[in-house]
Amino acid sequence: MALQIIRDICTACGDCVSVCPTDSITAFKGTYKIDASTCTECDDADPQCVDVCMEDDCIVPA
Repeated sequence: MALQIIRDICTACGDCVSVCPTDSITAFKGTYKIDASTCTECDDADPQCVDVCMEDDCIVPA
């Protein structure tokens, strides 16, 4: 399973990018996106991108 960023909620702060251990988060059309083929949801730990995201429900399961 992978996570996805809801573009309508994303403020493009970029906080999630630096904490992603698999470098799955990249800039995309003014916000960010998560590459589902490399996202591991932090291997069953609390996903770090969700932990640092200041917007509720911005990063959710795909």
